[in-house]
Amino acid sequence: MSIELRAVTKRYGRADSPLVIHGIDLTVPTGSLTTILGPSGCGKTTVLRMIAGLETPSSGQILIDGRDVTALTPAERNVSMVFQSYALFPHMSVLDNVRYGLDVSGVAAPQAMQRAHAAMDGVGLAGLDARLPSELSGGQQQRVALARALVLQPRVLLFDEPLSNLDARLRRSMREEIRALQQRLQLTVAYVTHDQSEALAVSDQILVMDVGRIAQHGTPQALYERPASEFVARFMGEAMLFDGQALPDGRVRLGPLSWRPRDALAAGAVRVAVRPEAWRLSGRDDGGLSAVVRKSAYLGGTQELTLDTALGAVFVVWPEPEPLWTTGQTLWLTLGGHGVSVLPR
Repeated sequence: MSIELRAVTKRYGRADSPLVIHGIDLTVPTGSLTTILGPSGCGKTTVLRMIAGLETPSSGQILIDGRDVTALTPAERNVSMVFQSYALFPHMSVLDNVRYGLDVSGVAAPQAMQRAHAAMDGVGLAGLDARLPSELSGGQQQRVALARALVLQPRVLLFDEPLSNLDARLRRSMREEIRALQQRLQLTVAYVTHDQSEALAVSDQILVMDVGRIAQHGTPQALYERPASEFVARFMGEAMLFDGQALPDGRVRLGPLSWRPRDALAAGAVRVAVRPEAWRLSGRDDGGLSAVVRKSAYLGGTQELTLDTALGAVFVVWPEPEPLWTTGQTLWLTLGGHGVSVLPR
């Protein structure tokens, strides 16, 4: 079941109030996971709530599987949503939370019980029927919210920042489980997050939003390697932007460094987006960019460095624990082939 938004706008209050969503178009193909990514306040949750029927567009259309659902209630859309807060009933057991939607829909008790247990088994909650939400870990509560959504056998599943309340290790585990579940059941999923790593890990398609507009959309690889704007370059992977020059011979120059980009560029001023992992470090002068280590952090398997250069401060993630670069040391920087993008100025 696909999701499609056509020229959808949203404003709150009077007809002359400013728009918070500016005529966006998007498609979530059947059986895919599309992430709506962006900073706080960009409108991504508003878009998700309009798909769910919890908000009404000011104009435009929302279609699910080709059917116009713009004016339908949430119950008429066969859409389930997993909220950031999980929204579990604290006085109900795990089993009662999971089967709640079936009970209010009038599903017969034996069938509701069977479907609830199947949903719980599918997300690793077997044997926790009688527990209260307060007796569960954060990851288990997240699974209850997921089972409660899946038990309704929705055509479309929506996630609003589902992992933001979990610690880093559990976030990694749960995002893998959500992705595996989506692929196994061939669910159509729209997934909202502000976490770039999360979006890259789970998505077939990413839409980056900025102040109510879609700044760019495409595969995770396309957005990471070919950002269309400085905003997308900075947001996807913490790229730093530098002034560079596209040369008539097709090469790009950045300070003492030059290389031939993947795509042809007209000669002139450009902006070069460099991700922290794109820099290569050397302890000897090999024609690179001279740099002095200002800050150094040892993180076990990697090092994070801030260096002073003629281009300004440069942030580098060094993927090895050795050699251990130290504050005050002079190094030379060159660029690898991955993690560098050139944007028109």
